[in-house]
Amino acid sequence: MKKVKFFFLFLLTASAFTACNSDDDNEVLKPTAENIEIGTADNKQALIGRDFHFNADVVAGSKIANVQLKILPKTGETYSKDWKLEFTWPEYIGTKNTNVHKHFTIPADAVEGKFDFVFIVTDENGSALEIKETITITDPANMPVDPVIGRDMLSRNDELIYYMETWVEPQLIFKKNDILTAHAQISQIMGNGILYSVLIKKSLNYHPESIDNLDLKKVIIISKVEHKDLGPASKITTLQKINDVYGGESIVIGADKDNEANTVTGEKAWESGQYNWVVLYKNTSYNMSVYKSMPVTLNF
Repeated sequence: MKKVKFFFLFLLTASAFTACNSDDDNEVLKPTAENIEIGTADNKQALIGRDFHFNADVVAGSKIANVQLKILPKTGETYSKDWKLEFTWPEYIGTKNTNVHKHFTIPADAVEGKFDFVFIVTDENGSALEIKETITITDPANMPVDPVIGRDMLSRNDELIYYMETWVEPQLIFKKNDILTAHAQISQIMGNGILYSVLIKKSLNYHPESIDNLDLKKVIIISKVEHKDLGPASKITTLQKINDVYGGESIVIGADKDNEANTVTGEKAWESGQYNWVVLYKNTSYNMSVYKSMPVTLNF
């Protein structure tokens, strides 16, 4: 009798174990996302009429069936009128893992206030990922700072070859030992902030859009400028007064060190090819960022 009971218990346990394994085998994997950035430097702020940045690295459980982004009225908030914004991006359908990197303009008819920012990835296996965050939409006229990059210019050996969307030459080409001078101005700022002007190889496939994402192992620094306690509607430039001499925005192509005394070796070592001149600014007092990128060529 004891043997029968023992055998019955064994069958029951084995059956339960098999059922658990079967459940595990049939478990539906949901999509996942990481490296999420909602707004520049993930500041979750949007300006009416301006560019908005979104990034997410997505891995599907099976394959992506749909990708949607929605900016919707938030429960409990009041608005000047009804407004929402929705996108569907079919180019990601059928992929297993992808980088969803989007820039879009917040329409001129958007209204100010706090909104639900909803990112939805639907999987072919029937599962779905939904990420919901709160963003703030503001009219730029009501911002204490509204950083703008302007008066951007490039010179080669003191000869101006580009200025403010005007190309004096069809390609901006620099050779070894040429002096590259890169000038930029940041206006409509106050408080504290930091400005970088850098060169980045295109082959690195590295495109920082904020100082928070700046990897100094991959950039050659031309200028770094910090400011503190500026009054309203102030401006700064890459041009600096050092020991009563203006400068700080030029670099010799092929120099051993950049202008922050970092050795130009490893991933950022000089070589022939395509580069980007990138200007990045962050107002640390108000968590507002802006950037601009310009292609240049080095014949090293």
